[in-house]
Amino acid sequence: MKTLFDLSGKVALVTGGSRGIGRAISLALAAHGARVAVNYASNAAAAEETVREIGAEQATAIAGDVSDPAAAAKIVEGTIVAYGRIDILVNNAGVTADGLILRMSEADWDKVIDTNLKGTFSVTKAAIRPMVRQRFGRIINVSSVAGIVGNAGQANYSAAKAGIIGFTKAIAKEVASRGITANVIAPGFVDTEMTASLTDAQREEIMRLVAAGRTGTPQDVAPAAVFLASDEAAYITGHVLTVDGGLVMY
Repeated sequence: MKTLFDLSGKVALVTGGSRGIGRAISLALAAHGARVAVNYASNAAAAEETVREIGAEQATAIAGDVSDPAAAAKIVEGTIVAYGRIDILVNNAGVTADGLILRMSEADWDKVIDTNLKGTFSVTKAAIRPMVRQRFGRIINVSSVAGIVGNAGQANYSAAKAGIIGFTKAIAKEVASRGITANVIAPGFVDTEMTASLTDAQREEIMRLVAAGRTGTPQDVAPAAVFLASDEAAYITGHVLTVDGGLVMY
C-alpha cells in the first residue's frame, strides 16, 4: 500500500530554504522522500547546515537572489542540473522593510516587492516550462495573513503577499490542464528571525487575535507544504491555506 504523502522520486526547490519556515519546509519535504535544492541569498553557512541535516545525497545548496530575474532563472537551472528535473517549487524567500506609509521610502517599497512578489514571479516563470514538458508540477507560494487582512506598518509586505495570492490563482488557471497545481500557504504569527524584532506590545496585540493562544512555529507550517506537494493534493489548486492558529477568523 502506498504511503500517504510519499514524495520519493520528486525534486523540490525551496527558495529561502535555509532558515525559518523555508528550512522547516526543506527538512519536511526531504523527510517524505524528496530531493531538495536549498536556495539561499547570502547565508551559505545556514544553507550548508540544512543540507548536512538532510544529507548530501538528498540535498544541495544553491545560491541566488530571487529579486534578480537572471539569478532566479539560474536557481531553477541549477536544480535541474543537480537532479535532472523539478517537480515541486516552494517560493518562500522574503524580506521585510517595515514602516508607516508616510515614512516609507521608495527603496523600501521596491526592496520588498522585488524579493517577495517579483521574485515569486521570476522563479515560477523559470520553473513552469520544465513542469509543462513533464506534465507535472506542484507550485507552493508562501504568502502571509498580512496579504489577506493587511498589517499596519507593512504596506509593502502586505501588498506583496496579497499580490502572491492573486498571482497564484491566475497561474493555477493557466497550467491546470498540464497536471500542475498552484497553491498558497498563508502563515500567521510564526516565531522566526523575521518576527524577532517585534516589541512586547506588538506581540500582545497580535496574540489577542490568535484563537490557539500561542505563536506558531516553522514546524507548524511545513506539513502544509508536504500535503500540497503530494499526489493526495492533486485536485487542489488556486487555494489559500491559512496556517495561523485562527488569526484571520477575527
